[in-house]
Amino acid sequence: MDTPICDFVAEYRKKGGVRLHMPGHKGRSFLGVEALDITEIRGADELYRARGIIRQSEENAAALFGAGRTVYSTEGSSLCIRAMVYLALLWGRENGRRALILAGRNAHRAFISACALMDAEVEWLIPEREASLISCRITAPELETRLRGMQEKPAAVYVTSPDYLGHVTNVGALSAVCRRYGVLLLVDNAHGAYLKFLPTDRHPISMGADLCCDSAHKTLPALTGGAYLHLGKGAPDTLSDSAEKAMALFASTSPSYLILQSLDRCNAYLSDGYREKLAALCGDTSALKGRLLARGYDLAGDEPCKITLAPKGYGYTGDALHEYLRARNMECEFSDPDFLTAMVTPETGAQALERWGEALLAVPRKEPVDGAPPPAPKTERALSIREALLAPSREIPVEDAGGRILADAQTACPPCIPILISGEIITREAIRCFRYYGIESCRIVTEGEK
Repeated sequence: MDTPICDFVAEYRKKGGVRLHMPGHKGRSFLGVEALDITEIRGADELYRARGIIRQSEENAAALFGAGRTVYSTEGSSLCIRAMVYLALLWGRENGRRALILAGRNAHRAFISACALMDAEVEWLIPEREASLISCRITAPELETRLRGMQEKPAAVYVTSPDYLGHVTNVGALSAVCRRYGVLLLVDNAHGAYLKFLPTDRHPISMGADLCCDSAHKTLPALTGGAYLHLGKGAPDTLSDSAEKAMALFASTSPSYLILQSLDRCNAYLSDGYREKLAALCGDTSALKGRLLARGYDLAGDEPCKITLAPKGYGYTGDALHEYLRARNMECEFSDPDFLTAMVTPETGAQALERWGEALLAVPRKEPVDGAPPPAPKTERALSIREALLAPSREIPVEDAGGRILADAQTACPPCIPILISGEIITREAIRCFRYYGIESCRIVTEGEK
């Protein structure tokens, strides 16, 4: 597959011309990549008004992912999430819907801030059975029941799949429900760009999502910040016609051409033997999961390129096991008291994966660690997300926050999933969750204080 962005930049570099444009390094080497770092000069096209080489590269990506349209992001899936919310509200307004989105509770902080920016109202989908705040496995019957009971239908349903623990939602079943009720389906697929290329395609666009975001940098060999906004082939015309506008509303006017080249090069990578590499990796990870289970570890999730351990039954918290691995120069993606998550790709290499597995298998088993995570707190809204985020606020210890209104949901990344949402009342149950996850302070609304 051709790489028009990379080819243009390589030719520009080769000419060795005088650079009287941004960036200020003028192509001279400080880190070693500056010669390839350009701006939107003539011939380089313009991101979010793409008609030349960027558009050609995006069309290559759309063909690879089976999308009706693909737009690049150099600012990660966070930018794509803001664009998806905008597009959903735009479509909703055209169709007589108010700015309402029905969303899985494990939404990323970027979704919360997007709703605040656009004053969108959110109703939350919270399955009863979830043991972790990080997961929100919504089934089609649960979604059907909720939509049937809503007198006023939302503009969109928003779900996160895969989640940080590796659970993959049945997007196809959710899509069928959304179509029956005339509602858009938006999927935060930041962790699942590779799902398209599995032996059995599990990508949200293939499963019927109208809009989804993929973080190329999370699971593909792209630079950090490289991401895609995908539109389904059957998505309403409004979404495709306004996609670039939606991205431009929230994006920098100085996109990184290093990241654009990375996305462009990724197309060639995906089209040349990637499926075979991925299939081999899935076989290796499946075999390792089997060995870990046989050793006595409990695993979570069904995502093939994510290995999530629930090690309390083996005698360790997720954080303690992570420290053990760090001492052996092995850094995982995520840990908390209950889970340890590792993300692997074909670039991990069979030898490194085997080394990591052997380190885990060498850990001596101990008595189980007691203590289940606290249940997700029941929520009560006092202000809208926008009202709470724009209100005067101050930071106080969580121990003193009972009964107050949360101004800003403070979350670490990963996983960047709030315990409470801005505008909700801080309850004893919420404080228990804050404590459990090591959050010592929070911002509360001070408006009306004497």
